[in-house]
Amino acid sequence: MSTILVVDDEEVLRETLVYHLELAGYQVHVASDGPTALEAVQSLLPDLLILDLMLPGLDGLEVCRRVRQQPATAMLPILMLTAMGEEIDKVVGLEMGADDYLTKPFGLRELLARVRALLRRSRTLESTPTVALSEKKTEMETLSSRLPTKRFLEAGPIRIDLFGRHVFRQGQEVIVQPKQFEMLVYFLRHRGIVVSRDTLLAHVWGYDYVGDTRTVDVHVRWLREKLEEDPANPKLIQTVRGVGYCFR
Repeated sequence: MSTILVVDDEEVLRETLVYHLELAGYQVHVASDGPTALEAVQSLLPDLLILDLMLPGLDGLEVCRRVRQQPATAMLPILMLTAMGEEIDKVVGLEMGADDYLTKPFGLRELLARVRALLRRSRTLESTPTVALSEKKTEMETLSSRLPTKRFLEAGPIRIDLFGRHVFRQGQEVIVQPKQFEMLVYFLRHRGIVVSRDTLLAHVWGYDYVGDTRTVDVHVRWLREKLEEDPANPKLIQTVRGVGYCFR
């Protein structure tokens, strides 16, 4: 059972989210302000954080930034909630490390779809109970079969360790967030192929419908800032106007 921490200062919305998430089979905890949210993240180590942007004490952007600074929670999937029309806040939220965002008011079916997608993408190996030694060998063989057959992906100055989830540029490690890592892996596996924003949403975020392509653009920009010598004139991740992006 995945554990979700819901952080929102609106009691009605909090209760609504708890009801529907628990109905979907998740274990849900709540917080109503920034400081309490940080304490809950550190004590619970949830599988997913649903984080409102406007919070008392510390706003969602600062909570997101601090969560990303801690090694134990640096890879925690974060779904940020924003109010209608706060486009700049969405962009800043993504740049602070949020994996995705939803604009209020939102549909509960869409929320659950995004929750499932974020949890699915963050789950590399399922946890397993302690078993007898003879059973454990079979279990480990099964787990090993799920791992990628090739450990490293390389293209130009970029090298990716798929097992360790590390990214290197010219031998120096580059720290990227979970969605940037998944996107970069997809680019390298499809090097030289033009991929649309909707394709990236489908394969990186796991959506089975057309989402907000602005999410893709922000993550591409962030990758360029970390990987390109001159982000304003990218050589690796190039824009194909009217279509999408291509990793050269």
